[in-house]
Amino acid sequence: MNKTEGYWNVEPEIKRLSFPKRGKFQVDLKDGRSIVMPVSAFPSLKRVPVSERPKWYLMGGGVTWDSCPEVIHIEQILGNYHSYAHEAVLTEGQTPRN
Repeated sequence: MNKTEGYWNVEPEIKRLSFPKRGKFQVDLKDGRSIVMPVSAFPSLKRVPVSERPKWYLMGGGVTWDSCPEVIHIEQILGNYHSYAHEAVLTEGQTPRN
């Protein structure tokens, strides 16, 4: 496996957040990746008024808004990488998925 390709050991950091079309939001990372997701996957974001959504700010590795009681963290955006990693690190007693 060539660990010089891809994003091995890259700490994802949010650079920008946008709403490219109705019902979607896009997170651009400092490393050049962009992720587009449905707003419906984040109920706390759905409650943020559309007029306020462009007024996001960074907080503790995630994003939030003045009217939002939650912080949407980068892990929520990228998902649990251990669940879909090509070569998951196994702890004692675990077996690889087949």
